[in-house]
Amino acid sequence: MTEPRRKRGAERTGNRGPAAIPQLPQRRVVNPYPPMAVLSADQIEAIHQASMHILENFGIEVMSPRALALFERAGARVDRGSMNVRVVFSASSTMPRSTRTSYTLTPRNSARDIHLGGNTINFTLVAGPPNVHDMERGRRAGNLADYCDLVRLAQHFNCIHMLGNQVCAPIELPANSRHLDTYFANLTLTDKCFHVSAIGRGRALDGIEMMAISRGLTLEQMSEDPGIATIISVNSPRRFDEMMAEGLMTMAEFGQSVAVTPFTLMGAMSPVTLAGALAQQNAEALFGIVLTQLVRPGAPVMYGAFTSNVDMKSGAPAFGTPENTKANIASGQLARRYNLPYRTTPGSASNAADAQGAYETLMALWGAVLGHGNLVYHAAGWQEGGLTASFEKLIIDVEMIQHMMEFLRPIVVDEAELAVEALGAVPTGGHFFGEPHTLERYATAFYQPMLSNWRNYEAWQEAGALDATARATRLWKKALEEYVQPAMDPAVREALEAYVARRKEAIGQGEP
Repeated sequence: MTEPRRKRGAERTGNRGPAAIPQLPQRRVVNPYPPMAVLSADQIEAIHQASMHILENFGIEVMSPRALALFERAGARVDRGSMNVRVVFSASSTMPRSTRTSYTLTPRNSARDIHLGGNTINFTLVAGPPNVHDMERGRRAGNLADYCDLVRLAQHFNCIHMLGNQVCAPIELPANSRHLDTYFANLTLTDKCFHVSAIGRGRALDGIEMMAISRGLTLEQMSEDPGIATIISVNSPRRFDEMMAEGLMTMAEFGQSVAVTPFTLMGAMSPVTLAGALAQQNAEALFGIVLTQLVRPGAPVMYGAFTSNVDMKSGAPAFGTPENTKANIASGQLARRYNLPYRTTPGSASNAADAQGAYETLMALWGAVLGHGNLVYHAAGWQEGGLTASFEKLIIDVEMIQHMMEFLRPIVVDEAELAVEALGAVPTGGHFFGEPHTLERYATAFYQPMLSNWRNYEAWQEAGALDATARATRLWKKALEEYVQPAMDPAVREALEAYVARRKEAIGQGEP
């Protein structure tokens, strides 16, 4: 586990020996640059109008009687037989316009609150894979032990601001109650915000109640000061199933954050053209956003986007493609048209934590950043098109996220930074290594990577010739050694344990 220190310059990798893994401090990340525009104002308007046509003339299927009744009362055209809802947005429409441009989520540690909206950008752990992988133990079914280790890594790395919904599914546990075990792990092993499962009312309400217990709040207090979030995945094309609709309405009812996210894969669940896919995505997202406001005006809601394409030779989903990257940027433009916070995603179809996994993820990550995403979901650990949570990929992604965070730090131009005196003191043909201006700043002048290896070839070879993936294995193991569990009042832990036990007994063999 040890290797020779680098001889030239200051020790910059810091990933061996007693030194802690170098990482950026906990901070709010702000994107100070203007958002990129891949669409003109006229093109955005054309997509908007196409979306309105979809909503007014084709409609959305909603498989929830409660949601149908809400739309009916708001003046939508509801066909109870087909469960089709057509929404007309006009000057006389009663459809709500009560969404917020930004809001804050507060976990049990208020110092780790999450701001969603404006120029703030947040990164989350991967969510939902049924499998887990690392280079030593291989690919295996998701389980609670690995789940807990991945959550510990999310707590350890400051650049991961929020946990996703089940970083891997602990399939050895009963499917109808495993969400209680994962919520408990989230709340006890971390003190960060997390996403809950919104498959039906019970799973959503359990997450709300458990976060309220951890914060010492009532549900009413939680509704005014939200602490959890969820992703509502639209069954594209144009369907909200009953469980998703119920989860959405429950979260909105109790004032918790919802990101309505159509899953529009071009060529499969949406038209093969990017403009057509964006029009469909926009219609489906707006429909779900309206539903949150029909339940509770002012309920915190985000514009979610997950538009990519499939491999037309095999039908397999592809991520990190040029089309996916453009969609991430264009979706940001659409979110800003409606003054909504924006959720987006980087991703990769690679089956390994390899070069493909890195360049596809980074491609999509650039789209998320240039598009001014506020919540970058699945940002760390995504592998195999979202079917696997990878320990090595998590480390590689953390390195890329930290690179992006430092890229977003503005350039300072002042007298000290211009270094005119230093330039005058160094003779022509000289060097700046011993200049006082350098010596004062050398330790903190540049971003210090945790994964990159900057040794020369001979030194790298002598140290074992480990590539980035092999070094990532060492790093996630070291990070688990460094992990410190955040403190929790024993009475709060007991209350959470009692809640989990009570709910498991109540659920039994049924649905929560």
